[in-house]
Amino acid sequence: MEYGLIGGKLGHSYSKEIHEKLADYTYELCPLTEEEFHPFMKKADFKAINVTIPYKKMVIPYLKELDDGAQKIGAVNTIVNRDGELFGYNTDYPGFIYMLKQNSIDVAGKKVIDLGNGGAAQAVKAALKTLGADELVIVKRISDGEAVTYEEAYRSHTDAEVIVNTSPVGMYPDVDSSPIDLAPFKKCTAVVDVIYNPITTKLVAQARELGMKGITGLEMLIAQAKYAVEIFLDKELDESLIDRIYQEMLQQF
Repeated sequence: MEYGLIGGKLGHSYSKEIHEKLADYTYELCPLTEEEFHPFMKKADFKAINVTIPYKKMVIPYLKELDDGAQKIGAVNTIVNRDGELFGYNTDYPGFIYMLKQNSIDVAGKKVIDLGNGGAAQAVKAALKTLGADELVIVKRISDGEAVTYEEAYRSHTDAEVIVNTSPVGMYPDVDSSPIDLAPFKKCTAVVDVIYNPITTKLVAQARELGMKGITGLEMLIAQAKYAVEIFLDKELDESLIDRIYQEMLQQF
């Protein structure tokens, strides 16, 4: 494999289609069990790869160097092999910022809830801080010191104005699940779900029913892929490619 994506389960992924629209190479999907992951990374028989759940943190010990963004975030989704040494980057961070701006979602001065605290959440948290979120509440099933439980969120944080889902709850094939009931969050105006398959998650469908702005993560996926390709090939691509591919892919749903 020269270029591709590693992760646990990749049946939901559109990355092959997106990368092959952005660049002139074959992009492979490479699902790995944890037992397969470590030998794969030790061998490093690739030019450049993207990384998704659950390996965005686990790849770090195999890397010679992280760029400033990946180091600050503590998660990597893009790796380039340069003469046998691996370099890590995070393009989820600019991808998420692109999606918020494209959809006119302003988090500055607002209370934001982030559902989940995995690899994707690290980039989202950094982006929210950069964009000036006033208060950021991390919510997980089990409190871990940094995060509160869902019960605590219902009890003490229903005044949140923006809710972001970075957990995999609601992702294909588990499309009938939603991480949270939005009804108690009367002040919430926007819900952002980084899941992109299905194109409308149960969470986002409820947000729209309640009159909130609701978006899913296809634009973020395409944006982060564009930024990854620029790192893979060491060349700039036109920003307008993101929206062009997004509009093309929307026709498939």
